[in-house]
Amino acid sequence: MTVSWLILITMLISILVFPIPQSSASSTGTAANTEADSLIDQNSLTATLDNSYDQYLEQYKNEDRPSGEIVIQGADYTNANEMKPEIVNELGGLAGDFVKTGESGSISWELDVPKSGLYHIAVRYFPIEGKSSAIERELLIDGVLPFSSAKNLTFHRVWKNESEQIAQDNRNNELRPRQVESPIWQESLLRDTEGYYEEPYMFHFSAGKHTLTFVSSREPVALDYIKLFQYDMPAAYEEVKAGYDSKGYKETSGHLIKVQGESASYKSSPTLYPIPDRSSPSTEPYDVSKIRMNTIGGNNWRLPGQWISWEIEAPEDGLYRIALKSRQELLRGIYSTRSLWIDGEIPFKEMMQIPFHYDSDWQMNVLGNEEEPYLFYLTKGKHELKFEVSLGAVAPLIRQVEASVLEINAMYRKILMITGNVPDPHRDYQLNKQIPDMVEVFKKQSDILYGVSEELVRLTGEKSDKTAVLNKTAYQLADLAAKPESVQKRLNQFKINVGSVGAWLLEVREQPLEIDYLILASSDEKLPKANSSFGKKMVHEVSSFFTSFFEDYNTIGNTAEDEESITVWIGTGRDQAQVLKAMIDDTFTPLSGISVNLKLVNQDVLLRASLAGEGPDVGMQVGNDVPVNFGMRNAAEDLTKFPDYETVIKQFRESATVPYQFEGEVFGLPEQQIFNMLFYRKDILEELNLDPPQTWEDVYALIPVLQKNHMDFALPLAQSTGVPVLEANRAFAMMLYQMDGSFYLNNGAKSGLDTEIGLSAFKKWTDFYTSYKLPLIFDFPMRFRTGEMPIGIQDYTFYNYLTVSAPEIKGLWEFIPVPGLKQADGTIRRDVASSGTSTIMLKGAKNKEAAWEFMKWWVSKDAQVRYGREMEGLMGAAARYPTANIEALKELPWPARDYKNLEEQWQWVKGVPEVPGGYFTGRHLDNALREVINNGTNTADALYDYVQEIDYEIMEKRNEFKLDGQD
Repeated sequence: MTVSWLILITMLISILVFPIPQSSASSTGTAANTEADSLIDQNSLTATLDNSYDQYLEQYKNEDRPSGEIVIQGADYTNANEMKPEIVNELGGLAGDFVKTGESGSISWELDVPKSGLYHIAVRYFPIEGKSSAIERELLIDGVLPFSSAKNLTFHRVWKNESEQIAQDNRNNELRPRQVESPIWQESLLRDTEGYYEEPYMFHFSAGKHTLTFVSSREPVALDYIKLFQYDMPAAYEEVKAGYDSKGYKETSGHLIKVQGESASYKSSPTLYPIPDRSSPSTEPYDVSKIRMNTIGGNNWRLPGQWISWEIEAPEDGLYRIALKSRQELLRGIYSTRSLWIDGEIPFKEMMQIPFHYDSDWQMNVLGNEEEPYLFYLTKGKHELKFEVSLGAVAPLIRQVEASVLEINAMYRKILMITGNVPDPHRDYQLNKQIPDMVEVFKKQSDILYGVSEELVRLTGEKSDKTAVLNKTAYQLADLAAKPESVQKRLNQFKINVGSVGAWLLEVREQPLEIDYLILASSDEKLPKANSSFGKKMVHEVSSFFTSFFEDYNTIGNTAEDEESITVWIGTGRDQAQVLKAMIDDTFTPLSGISVNLKLVNQDVLLRASLAGEGPDVGMQVGNDVPVNFGMRNAAEDLTKFPDYETVIKQFRESATVPYQFEGEVFGLPEQQIFNMLFYRKDILEELNLDPPQTWEDVYALIPVLQKNHMDFALPLAQSTGVPVLEANRAFAMMLYQMDGSFYLNNGAKSGLDTEIGLSAFKKWTDFYTSYKLPLIFDFPMRFRTGEMPIGIQDYTFYNYLTVSAPEIKGLWEFIPVPGLKQADGTIRRDVASSGTSTIMLKGAKNKEAAWEFMKWWVSKDAQVRYGREMEGLMGAAARYPTANIEALKELPWPARDYKNLEEQWQWVKGVPEVPGGYFTGRHLDNALREVINNGTNTADALYDYVQEIDYEIMEKRNEFKLDGQD
C-alpha cells in the first residue's frame, strides 16, 4: 500500500514539474509539430520582408546610377495578354501615336539598356474615361515583380468643380459643387502609393535586353511613353537663394494676392471638394446661419499622394512670399506635411516637407517663418501652385512600425499555436524553449518602438498620445522579454496593445489639413490675421445660437410647394442626402419637371408618421423587412399596378425583389443588395500549406488544421443588438439554399424549417459549433488582421473596411465565392442569402405618378452609378456602394479581378421572403441554435419546438390580416 502511494505521489510530482504539452484538435504529437509550424510562420514572414523595397535597394546599393535617358514609345509595345490595346493618333488635344490599355490583362515592351544600374521610371499618361477611380498597375521586369510594392502603382485622375460659380438653393444655402473629371496629359514618376518613400522608386536593369510589363489592376489608361532616367532631387534653399542673387532677382513691393481655397483649379480626387465652415467669423466668405462652401481639404485631404492645385497670377517678375490660412485640428501629437510644386517642379528641397502643426484655431502659415520667410521667384503671369500630401519625416518611422506590427503579429500567432486563445494561467508552457527566438524578437521590437517614440518627440517637440501608445507597447514587450513565463497570463493585453499600434499606423498615416485661402505677397505687405477678435467671436456664437431656432436643418437643398412636387424621406446621413439632392436638382427635376422636397428623417418614425397622415410620398433606404410589413397594413403602394413595372424590374436579379413580394403584390424597388463572400489571408494559408476551400468538405478538412494552430474559421452570426428584427442567420440560409430548401411553405403560410432538408441544414449548421467548436462571439475584423481568424464568411462590404482600415495587410488577403455543395455534374452550388435596402411608395402619396417616376429614376443604372461614384468620391473607398442594379455594379470602381469574383457569387444569390410573423423566424432560429449548444438538446427536437412557435405566430398574423380568405 505504501509503495502504491509513493508511485502515485511520484507521478503527480512528475506531472506538475514536467507538464504535458497541450493537445489541440488532434491528440497526437502536437508539441513536435508546433515548432515546425512556427518555423513555417517565421520563414514566411522573412520572405515577405525580403521582398520589400528596402531589401531591394539593399541588394543593389552599390550599383551605378547611369546618366542619359531611355525612352520607350507606348505604341511600340511588343506583346499583350488578355488585352486588346488600341493605337490612337490624337488624344487630349495632342497628335501622335498613343496606346490605349484596358482595365484588365497586360501589355509589354522590349528595351535595350546600354549600362547596368539603378534607374527611375516615368510614365506619360492620359486617363481614359472609366469608373472614376485612380488607375492602378503592377510592374514586372522580365516577367518578375521586382519588389512587393511594385504591385500597386497608382496614377491619379484629375478633377475640378463642375462650374466656376458655387450655386445656391432657394433658401440661400450654397450647394456643394459636383466634381467632374478633367483629363489632361501628365508625366508621373513611379512612386510609393502609400507615401512611405520620399524619393521615387529606383529599378535595377543589367546591360542588355529586357521586357517591361504593365499588368492592369484597375481602370483603362492611354500611354505616350515610358522613360528610364535619373531624377534629380531639388537643391537646398540656400543654393537656390544664391542663384537668385547671381541672376539679379529682386523682391517685389506692394502686392498681396489672395486666392480662396474653394476656388482650386484641379484636384487628384473627387473627395477634394469645397466644404463649409461656420466655426469662425474669420472664414471667407462667412454667414452666421447659411451654408457657405468657404474652405477645402480637412479630413478629406489626408491620404499620401492626394494633391490640390490653385492658379495664381503674379503681377510682375520677382520674389514673393507664399502663405496659407490653414487649420490642422484633427491630428494631435504630430504635424501634417505637404510638399509644394510650382509649375510642375518642387522649387527647393525644403518644400518637400512643409509641416502644419496641430491647433484648433486657424493659423497664418508663412512658408519658412515670419522672421525669415522663403522667397519664390515667379515671372509675370499665371502660375500653378500644387500642394501634395506627404508623410515627410514620419515616413521612415511608419515603415519601421508597420514592419514591427507584422513581426509582432507573427510572434503572437506562434504563441497561440502553443497556448490557444484561452491559455491556462497556471501552466508553464516553456514558451522561450518552444519558441527560441521569442525573447529576442520582443527585445528587438521593444527597442524599435522606443526609438520611434523618441524620434517623434524630437520631431514634434512634445510627448503626446501618439508616443504613449508606442511606449506602452514597447514597455510590455521589454517586460515580456524579461519575464517570458508570464506571457500566457498577459496575452490578451498584449493583443490589445498591438491592436493599438495598428490603429496608430492608421492615424499617423493620415495627414489632414483645411485651407481657407492662399496668399502671394511682397515682403513689405502685412499679412491679414488668421482669427477674429474676441468680440466678433462672441457675436458669432450668440447669433449662431438664435438663428438655430429658425433654420430647417432637416430639409436638404431646394424646397418646392407646387402640385407636381413630392416629398421624399431618406434615413441615412447628411452627406448621402446632399449628394442625392444635388442629383435630383441637376438631373431628375430638369428631365421630369417634378420638384422634390428631400428630408433627412429617422426611419423609425416612418410608419407612425404615415398613420398620422404626415408621412412622405416616398421612403428611401428602408430595410428589407419594411416594404411587406407596410404593404400588409395597407400603408405601402403595390408597384405592379404601374404599367412599366416589368420593364423596371429587369434591372435587378430576381433574388433582389423576393423580400418585397407578397400575395402577388410588390411593395418596394431594390436599392442595395448585400451578400456573403469568403475572405481569407493568403499569407497565412500559404504558411499552413492550405488552399482556400471550394466545398464544405474542404472546410471540414481545413478547420482541424487551423485549430491545431489555435486559429479559427469564422461563420457569420446575425446581429442581435440594435436591430428591430433579428434576420435569419445567413450561414444557415446558405446551407439551406444550397440543399434546395426554403424558409416558408404554402406561399408563406407555414415555416419550411421542419422539413427533412431544413432539419438536415440545421444539423449541419449547429455541428460547426458543437462538433467543430467554432466560436459564437468574435471580433472578426480584428482577428482577421492579427491572423487569429485567417478565413471567414462575411458580407462583401467587409472589403471596403479592409481596403481603408487595414493597410498593414494590404495585398495579403483576397475574397472569393463561398464554399458550396458539389453536384453530380462536378459543378459546385454556392447559394447565399442576401440583405439590402429598398425604396417604397407610401399609400398616402398625393401624386403617385410623380412618385413612381422618381423611384424609377433613382434605381436606374445612371442614377445608381453616379450616386455610388459620388459617395466614394465624398467619403473614399470605405463608402463603396453595394447597388442592386446589375449594370450599375459593373460601372462602380471595383478592380477587375475582384468584380469577377463578385459577379460569380452574385449568380448564386437568393432573397429571403418576408411573410406575416416572419420576424419570429430569425429570433427562434437563433434560440434553437443556442438550445443545442448550451443545453445539448437534440437538433431535431430543438428545431421542432421553435418551429411550432414560428408557425403559431404566422397563423396569428394571417388571421389578423384576413389572409387565405379568412374573415
